[in-house]
Amino acid sequence: MNKPFSQACENNKQAILNILTKVFSNTKHVLEIGSGTGQHAVFFGQHLPHLTWQTSDLPVNHQGINGWLDETVLANVQRPITIDLHKTWPVPNNNLAVDGLYTANTLHIISWPLVVKFFEAIAQNLTAEANVCIYGPFNYQGKFTSESNANFDIWLKDRDINSGIRDIEAILLLANSTGLNLIDDNEMPANNRLLVFSKI
Repeated sequence: MNKPFSQACENNKQAILNILTKVFSNTKHVLEIGSGTGQHAVFFGQHLPHLTWQTSDLPVNHQGINGWLDETVLANVQRPITIDLHKTWPVPNNNLAVDGLYTANTLHIISWPLVVKFFEAIAQNLTAEANVCIYGPFNYQGKFTSESNANFDIWLKDRDINSGIRDIEAILLLANSTGLNLIDDNEMPANNRLLVFSKI
């Protein structure tokens, strides 16, 4: 099959890996929310062999993710499970505690009520002291960090009025309310950020 391909994933994977290598150095089981094409999962799985990487997405994306997994054949990257933010998350493996979470380019795609559900689920599914990495664009003090982000926000809202680039202040309030403390806010390529949280 022709595997799905995202140029953005290709462009940002090394910069993200540089941070994940440190953040997940003692992590054993990472749950990825919204694995998309599967490119990040196989790249990070190859370079972080000490951990198990659990992919997840809506069923419509499973075939593409499996295409990447079939080609790379990594023992530490798991087949995608279905996680729908409208519903309660399933536990990927009852014998394997989730002590890390990664998601890229999701919070601006989904509606705000689903962003709330996302953080509530983290509180319910992750172990204490788990590390959480969230990649994507954010606004600061209600302002876009670049003209390209402002244009991207217009495109997002034309596509779905309930989506859009989120204010970092609102994200931090929500994170704190669900037991997450911001550890680091990393500047990334193409006017994105990588937020690192630790669960209490």
